[in-house]
Amino acid sequence: MEIDFEKMGGLVPAIIQDDSTKNVLMLGFMNAEAYAKTVDSGKVTFFSRTKNRLWTKGEESGNFLHVVSIQNDCDRDTLLIRVNPAGPVCHTGTDTCWGEKNTANPLLFLSELQDFIERRHKEMPEGSYTTSLFKDGINRMAQKVGEEALEAVIEAVNGTDDRLIYEGSDMLYHLIVLLTSKGLRIEQMAEELQKRHNPQWKKH
Repeated sequence: MEIDFEKMGGLVPAIIQDDSTKNVLMLGFMNAEAYAKTVDSGKVTFFSRTKNRLWTKGEESGNFLHVVSIQNDCDRDTLLIRVNPAGPVCHTGTDTCWGEKNTANPLLFLSELQDFIERRHKEMPEGSYTTSLFKDGINRMAQKVGEEALEAVIEAVNGTDDRLIYEGSDMLYHLIVLLTSKGLRIEQMAEELQKRHNPQWKKH
């Protein structure tokens, strides 16, 4: 990777992002030596401008930043480093250096779930319920969506909130299976809803 360390006098900013939650955790600076140590060790190492030395994040607290990937930007002078943090990132004890909680948006799991279902569709492992749905064909998959939707409606009218969430989750899972069988993604439905949110949108 070609990094332009000279533009800022030997340093480049390194944006640290949690690979799972996608939240930005902190910003640090690296020189060529810090970058090399980060690559070699798999733990993020910065150049501390106050201590005037290399500083591996977590060397005192044990809250290391384990590297998942490193990207350089278009100008070759800013790094984006995705990590798995071993604990709170800020020296104050907070999850991020902005005092934010490093929690994942549960909606992101829908994409992960469909990725998993797509792997099932491709590999078709024996003993998998998802595999059995694909083998049963489009009519059965569509029927299951309808059955689960009806159960969600029943819970909404006569059941409990917990059961509504449970049955609604079943419906959503079977809908994603159906979408996968058609080569479609749950993100396409999100994009459609985003279009409808525009005040200029008109129903077809």
